[in-house]
Amino acid sequence: MSKEKAPVTQAIRVLREHKVEYSEHLYKYEDKGGTTVSARELGVDEHCVVKTLIMEDEQKHPLIVLMHGDREVGTGMLAKQIGAKKINPCDPKTADKHSGYQVGGTSPFGTRHPMPVYMESSIAELPRIYINGGKRGFLIGIDPQEVIRVLQPVLVQAAA
Repeated sequence: MSKEKAPVTQAIRVLREHKVEYSEHLYKYEDKGGTTVSARELGVDEHCVVKTLIMEDEQKHPLIVLMHGDREVGTGMLAKQIGAKKINPCDPKTADKHSGYQVGGTSPFGTRHPMPVYMESSIAELPRIYINGGKRGFLIGIDPQEVIRVLQPVLVQAAA
């Protein structure tokens, strides 16, 4: 881990407010590197690195999807489970507007606007996950049960 100090983002403020124990992990961010790079830099299995995706339904209502780094979201499967006609990823500019974070640094904690959160159910079975702390190149290690406690996501099975 680098010697620089971890940032205090809105996500970190939310975790502190909820008295969540977490570890801070800074790494060298690579544009379009995604979870492959963060897993490699942290020396962890990419399946344990959870991506925070901002998507929207057919009425342009935004939502957050938490998915394993090595899996994709089956948008049709997700739409069916949440009662939407269709789900699409937001373009980066729209995602940034909804979350208040920059794509590549989106955390599900402390978003600008409250949004429903959907989490791949198998994430809950992992002993520890690594999820974005609100800045590019900054992940936090956290017990997935704490994610469930703070965000109260709807558990879904939408991994493709």
